[in-house]
Amino acid sequence: MELDAELSALAAQEDLPADLVRRLLRHQGARRSVALLRRDLTDELIAEIIDLGSVRTLAANSSLPSRIRALFAEHPEPAVRCAVAASVTDEPPGLLACLAADPDPSVRSFLAMNEHLPTELLALLAADSEASVRSSVIQRRRDVPDEVRRMLLTDTDPGIRSGSVRAFAPPADLLPGLLADPATRAAAVAHAVPTAELAADPDSDVREAIAAHPDLPPGLRDLLAGDQDFFVRNTIAARPDTPPALRERVVATLEPDSPVAEWMLSFSTHTCPPAAPAPPHLSRQQAEALLARAGL
Repeated sequence: MELDAELSALAAQEDLPADLVRRLLRHQGARRSVALLRRDLTDELIAEIIDLGSVRTLAANSSLPSRIRALFAEHPEPAVRCAVAASVTDEPPGLLACLAADPDPSVRSFLAMNEHLPTELLALLAADSEASVRSSVIQRRRDVPDEVRRMLLTDTDPGIRSGSVRAFAPPADLLPGLLADPATRAAAVAHAVPTAELAADPDSDVREAIAAHPDLPPGLRDLLAGDQDFFVRNTIAARPDTPPALRERVVATLEPDSPVAEWMLSFSTHTCPPAAPAPPHLSRQQAEALLARAGL
């Protein structure tokens, strides 16, 4: 492990004595780890971190006292207010409402992802004048109430409607309109009954969505196996219910038909690297030796 990484790991060690934490503040990377991760910051350490210029990182630390985070919510830098907005609770009462009225849309976007946001403020942000804020509401996915989902699924911005139908299962009464809307048709297919009409749609994205439908009938599956679009055929080949003989025939046709198709196909084989092992726990003696090696 490189020296900078070792110092940052030490900065997050839970039982590190306060005098060693203070020495770490002289290293920029370690100071950021201290500011973001430590749960035991005293008022003195907080003041020192602010004086050293790491206030934005500090503002993202959800373990700070509520009175400190409330002060950061009024900070002149939008980036600091963004860091607070993402996770602050409503302490003191009215703090979340103040952030929902922040003049900077980036702050309201971060607030939209705050798990402590009540429904009425989430609905307010779902009707925000900035599309970027409404898009951030979509990213909540897990806990967006029905009335807010309806607002987003019928938004005036086609990008918001498209993102919403990909994120939420639409109510049955909205599905016909979403299927008729060119911006949402392909995404809405996943929630519709597969039909021959959809399998013959002129939009290849719609046909690809049908090819991936879990309830695709064998007849439509076999039809789409001969589709003119490379990605539709690739989707059919990837289905677990595609018979081996049909899969073999389809795979034989999957030579990418353009540089763009080849590039996009390359993402399907991507694998994430394994997680890095946890850093070793250092004794005080080992920590002091590391700090001395770094000149701290």
